[in-house]
Amino acid sequence: PLYHTTGNHTVYDRGSEALFRRVMAHLPQNGPPGQEGLSYFVRRRDLLLVFVNTLNSRLGGEGRVATTWLDQILGEHADARDKLVFGHHPVYPVNGFSGAYQREIGPEDGRRFWDVLVRHKVLAYFCSHILAFDVQVHDGVLQILTAGAGTIPRMPEAIEYLHCLQVALDGHGLRYQVLDPAGQVREGLTWPLDLPSSATWTRWENGAIEAVPAATPSQLCAWRFSGVCGPAISGEAQTLLCGWNADASLPPIWIGLRGVESRLHVLLSPEPGRSPHLWQGPILAPGQPFALQIAVHPGMGPGGLLWRWNDATPWSSLIGASAWGADRLTWPVEWTVGTEPGADGRPFRGTDLVVAGCMVAIDDLS
Repeated sequence: PLYHTTGNHTVYDRGSEALFRRVMAHLPQNGPPGQEGLSYFVRRRDLLLVFVNTLNSRLGGEGRVATTWLDQILGEHADARDKLVFGHHPVYPVNGFSGAYQREIGPEDGRRFWDVLVRHKVLAYFCSHILAFDVQVHDGVLQILTAGAGTIPRMPEAIEYLHCLQVALDGHGLRYQVLDPAGQVREGLTWPLDLPSSATWTRWENGAIEAVPAATPSQLCAWRFSGVCGPAISGEAQTLLCGWNADASLPPIWIGLRGVESRLHVLLSPEPGRSPHLWQGPILAPGQPFALQIAVHPGMGPGGLLWRWNDATPWSSLIGASAWGADRLTWPVEWTVGTEPGADGRPFRGTDLVVAGCMVAIDDLS
């Protein structure tokens, strides 16, 4: 069977809702009151598919979704091994295209919606609307946006491409590949990630330059950071880890803290003469101990800059506005811990900084 979700070109007022129901009369009529045939669910053995209308006219239209009904359905089918949710609008902005109720679900509904997905251990939310392919993860739930089947122009044109998405599910999780019009696999992912325990990662000494093998597009890099943040005296940047090449004016990758609040930031500078692109993460309390992990997955585009607190907590994508990620990065061969090359060095102003890292072949993450 072919299942459809509503969209802003098909459902935008009461008349178009009635037309959608009439044309799509084969869809299940088990949605919330007034939304029958617009929101619905399908249960097939261990698989639960929930389709939500993100243009709910009873709630105000575009960018609004019935979270109470979604919570109820996911609760009633808690025994389903694999839970997938489908809707038109993303919750998290994609490629820098942002705008509440137009580019993504409104913030009030969006927060409630994602909390429901996380609480019920949904594997992925599939969406569309932005003419691109994008994957992010937030609190362990994937947001997979695919809107590249026959629609132009793309967002942005120079990076995105016409595509279709193939997905497989089994007891190990989710796998996908993205095919372009020539049938070439352009992107792929196996989720969840299966990294070795961070206790086995190689420790890098503070201030030392590490001559490590250069990462490749088929490798995931991950680091564990711990220490005590400095006092909230200055908002100047502080380096946790810097990867650099002697012939580059800017380090290809910089991980550190910015602002008086000590917020985590990652900067990528893949192109000489161009400004670096920035991603941001959690705030680390000034003067307090911290421990967290960062991973860079070159197969996930801008959503592949990931962070979590420890081995037992879920991954989330760092927040940025770029349309590309580590896939453009020329990986450095020199690494500096707690400082960066140059007279200033932007050193870490706290104490007890410890960094450990690992590199894993992406094909082995299954």
